[in-house]
Amino acid sequence: MPTPTKGPRLGGGPAHERLILANLATSLFEHKRITTTETKAKRLRPLAERLITFAKRGDLHARRRVMTVVKDKSVVHVLFTEIAPAVAERQGGYTRITKIGPRKGDNAPMAVIELVLEPLSPKQAVVKEATKAAAKAAPKASKADMVEDKPVEDAPVEDAVVEDAPAEDAVVEDAPVEDAETKGDADKA
Repeated sequence: MPTPTKGPRLGGGPAHERLILANLATSLFEHKRITTTETKAKRLRPLAERLITFAKRGDLHARRRVMTVVKDKSVVHVLFTEIAPAVAERQGGYTRITKIGPRKGDNAPMAVIELVLEPLSPKQAVVKEATKAAAKAAPKASKADMVEDKPVEDAPVEDAVVEDAPAEDAVVEDAPVEDAETKGDADKA
């Protein structure tokens, strides 16, 4: 049995809540934007985004899963043919909730929930292209590359790479040389 949601449900019982959310999702996909209370909009968002993710898959099983919630076949067709291709580049965040003023009759806080169908912003598009180019240009990480990224104390001795070691011909000046005897005497003192 799924865990019930915290706080009061929308409507009377869990079945009524599922019906309310299914009707809200149907209206959202049909009109692309609806005005409802903030609570209903916040409860609708995860359901709508999951249904859009199914629509992006586009196979028969996904269509049947969506049909269990959205009963109108024409709305499901719109979801799969128009909405899913429009958000194909997005990895999530298909909906936007904007708070508006309270309702006149009962002063309930209202919100507009809408589908985000506009393409990615220019900055997001540049970042996406750069990550694709970097992934394409960078070869697979080898074991030697992974060892260099580890801290020296974690790396095994045989794989450790010493980069800044002085050459044998170089003269090291001002380096104090301690004998084993003086070091041992300093430790005893």
